[in-house]
Amino acid sequence: MESRRQDISSLLKEPSCGMDVESLKRSLAERLAFTLGKDQFSVTDRDCYQSVAYAIRDRLMERWMKTQQEYYRQDAKRIYYVSLEFLIGKTLGNSLINLGIYDECRQALDELGYDLEDLRELEWDAGLGNGGLGRLAACFLDSMATLSFPSYCYGIRYEYGIFFQHIVDGYQVETPDNWLRYGNPWEIGRPECLYPVQFYGEVHQYTDPNGILRNDWINTESVMAMAYDTPLPGYGNHTVNTMRLWAAKSTREFNLEYFHSGDYIGAVEDKILSENISKVLYPSDNIIQGRELRLRQEYFLMSATLQDILQRYEKTHGSESPAAFEDFPDKVTIQLNDTHPSVGIAELMRLLVDHRGLSWNQAWEITVRTFGYTNHTILPEALEKWSVSLFGKVLPRHLQIIHEINRRFLDDIWYRYPGDMDRLRRMSLIEEGDQNHIRMAHLALVGSHSVN
Repeated sequence: MESRRQDISSLLKEPSCGMDVESLKRSLAERLAFTLGKDQFSVTDRDCYQSVAYAIRDRLMERWMKTQQEYYRQDAKRIYYVSLEFLIGKTLGNSLINLGIYDECRQALDELGYDLEDLRELEWDAGLGNGGLGRLAACFLDSMATLSFPSYCYGIRYEYGIFFQHIVDGYQVETPDNWLRYGNPWEIGRPECLYPVQFYGEVHQYTDPNGILRNDWINTESVMAMAYDTPLPGYGNHTVNTMRLWAAKSTREFNLEYFHSGDYIGAVEDKILSENISKVLYPSDNIIQGRELRLRQEYFLMSATLQDILQRYEKTHGSESPAAFEDFPDKVTIQLNDTHPSVGIAELMRLLVDHRGLSWNQAWEITVRTFGYTNHTILPEALEKWSVSLFGKVLPRHLQIIHEINRRFLDDIWYRYPGDMDRLRRMSLIEEGDQNHIRMAHLALVGSHSVN
């Protein structure tokens, strides 16, 4: 059957989406009729905005696919920028400017009786960030595409994004922003791109037939991470990179036993709880449930992202032996935007040691050469810490790995500065006190080859 399939890309050698006014008008009419199912009697302004968005997205698609194919053809080293926040703003205007067809689109709409600026106001901002950190991340996305760097950006597809602010009785009150209420025409769901993410459970240690100590993370609870891709065009070029956002999906739809017994709420409770991970941007962390959900969000992002990165690498370079990963840092660089994704250092170690069979030293060399870390502030209250008890409950295997990283790091510090106990306390990844905490910024520093 496969031998009879035609190369679909061969049908796209000639651009099918013109950039002139008449081509844009034709595309708008087609999208309105064939994508949205509307005619002149039922069309609304929002329908018109969505048809414009789909028409412009069509013009990104050919460039997007060719860009990705070229990265594979060149076997290019890829930049993976990981952030818990992306404040990218409104996509329509940015795409029109980068494609160089802002005036053409405005004229096409004007001739159809619509105003481009009015339609742009109907687009909801992608509320994926709170402020400066997310805006800086968005600027990097634009810059990397404009400079034609082979790059991917990873984040979480929060259903409720940056908050609306209200003042009630003199106090600030924040309400969630349901930015996906009318759908998002810029994204493409990838249901085939699905990865399991584990939580909780315990670690089973054993010695394999070769006398090597192994660790199995067992009895875990799993959530599925599903990818949603958005094209990111560079300015004035033909490069279109990818922002991939992860949404949490339940591993099963609902519990039939609860359903048949009449407990309809219980039947879907597990599904609802597992999908909470990608519901809201940054839950309040002043209660233990909020802190736990925040940690789950951070690990969810990094686990899905690293599985995706490894899958892409192994597709070209194989995974049949530990030697297949020797070139990993020469083909992959991962930039951590602040401390939020720094749990990825422990996760890459787990994936390489527990799942790919690398030795600790091999895996650690690859990990350090792969990660870079962007620090945004040195204010103590902004440097993320996790209580050892909470971290060990949610990610028991990663706690073991962090303790081992710390042990080896402190051994090196002791060798360099013998007898300096105060230095050991200051530099340790574990802050000791009434309740011990993991210093995530210290983990990011120790586990990265470059810090800015």
